[in-house]
Amino acid sequence: MELNDNIIQTLKNFASINQNILIKEGNEIRTIAEARNILAKATLDIEFPGDFGIYDLNEFINVLSLVDTPRLSFNDEYVTVSDSTGRSKIKYFFSSSDTLTSPQKDITMPEPDVSFTLDNDTLNKIRRAASALGHTDVSITGKDNIITLSVLDSSNTTSNSFSIDVDGEYSIDNFKFILNISNLKIISGDYDVKISSKLISHFINKTNNVQYWIALEKTSTFGA
Repeated sequence: MELNDNIIQTLKNFASINQNILIKEGNEIRTIAEARNILAKATLDIEFPGDFGIYDLNEFINVLSLVDTPRLSFNDEYVTVSDSTGRSKIKYFFSSSDTLTSPQKDITMPEPDVSFTLDNDTLNKIRRAASALGHTDVSITGKDNIITLSVLDSSNTTSNSFSIDVDGEYSIDNFKFILNISNLKIISGDYDVKISSKLISHFINKTNNVQYWIALEKTSTFGA
């Protein structure tokens, strides 16, 4: 089995959500944050032959970087990572599932109340604005059929803020959904975003088979 750059980038992204992972047999991988406020799922173009656990995913990724084109050969207790020539090999042992944090099932997304498109350029602007202003919150609001994303301090009405309008639609009034930027651990790209008043959001990448369910902050308001 050979791992391409796209798969390795997905693993790096998942490592930012949780440092360990339990990979199941098949072509889907999942991870969940320790706080259980972020769940991610990706569908890969390879099939894993069985279940195995990695306790330190960043370490495993570093191991993969030791060879030019990682090729994996699985055993019951470990995986052998070799290069394209077969001359270089690393034996990497699995971890028990009891020591890992893993999602038990997918989230059933409620009917969305807000939907919009988040392109990569807008995503980067939000991240840069958060860094420049030192804020941790993104608010999602709607008025006159326009959805606005704002980087601000939601606890301070006089804080400096950055806002940008996006294409979308909503079915409720007077909503202000708050997303913590530190939870926005998603791969760069364009996304279809759906938000429910149950305080859960769903980010679906338009080009890669990866999606995220991210909890909204309890300071979110709607319908008042």
